[in-house]
This record gives sequence, C-alpha cells and structure tokens, in this order.
Amino acid sequence: MKIKVNNLQDTEKIGKIISRCLEKGTVLCLDGDLGAGKTAITQFIAKEFGVKEYITSPTFNIIKEYEGRLPFYHMDVYRIESEDDMYDLGYDEYIYSEGVTVIEWSENIRTILPDERIDIKIDRIDDNKRIMTIEGKGVVYEKITEELKKYENTCN
Repeated sequence: MKIKVNNLQDTEKIGKIISRCLEKGTVLCLDGDLGAGKTAITQFIAKEFGVKEYITSPTFNIIKEYEGRLPFYHMDVYRIESEDDMYDLGYDEYIYSEGVTVIEWSENIRTILPDERIDIKIDRIDDNKRIMTIEGKGVVYEKITEELKKYENTCN
C-alpha cells in the first residue's frame, strides 16, 4: 500500500490511524533517508498511544522506553554495527514483550526482525511531500491497511 503525504498534518493523521491499531507485541519498522520523517511519525503514533513524554530520536541511546496504553519502545539502529550488538542490548526482551516496538533504520537489522511486523518506507519527495509504502504480515498489519484504505491519499 502506498500513501501520499502532503504535509505534517497528513503524517499526523496516518500516525493516529496506525496507533489505534497497535497491540501488544507489534513491531513497526521505519526506513527512509535522513529527514524523511521517521521520528515525526513515531511522535504522532506515540502521542495517540498515550505517551506523555516528547519523543526524540534515540540515535545515541539506541533504545528509549516510554509508557503509553502499553509499554512503548523506540529504537534507532542507525549506529548499530552488527546484529550481535542488538542482542547485547536485550533486543529479544523488547521485540517479544507485552509492548509495542518502533524501530528506525530497521533495514540495518533486517535478518533478525520477526516475520510478523509492519514495514513503512518513507520516500521524501520535497520539503513537505512524502510517499509512505506500507507492507507487512499479521493481524495488526491487516487492521492498519484496512483503516488506511479509508484515508483519502491512498495511492493506487
């Protein structure tokens, strides 16, 4: 599924729709170039999810934990040098937890990601416009795509 995003308000709407579909154990993978909007959509998802803290990119921390309606884990694996580093950080404990995990730069750890996940690739068109390509597998993915089909900027 491809969605055209014209501005930050569109990103917020999409983030809210995604957030309402999340369940415990959901893994959401975000990929795209620097400045594509990975952290922005994470902020909107987290806010709708009940996270009160302001979300920032955990590039130097790698993993940040928040409380929402379920535990909310935000990872930025841009600086990860190997998948073994992820296991040293307790990767399994987050991915297979009762919470929701959002991973920025997930392409860096693709081979250790669970099969059931939601992948969102964000392509920057210009300062405001983006194309989000959403793929995945599992019940949560199906719920998200069903809800997003109602969104008017879905590309065919």
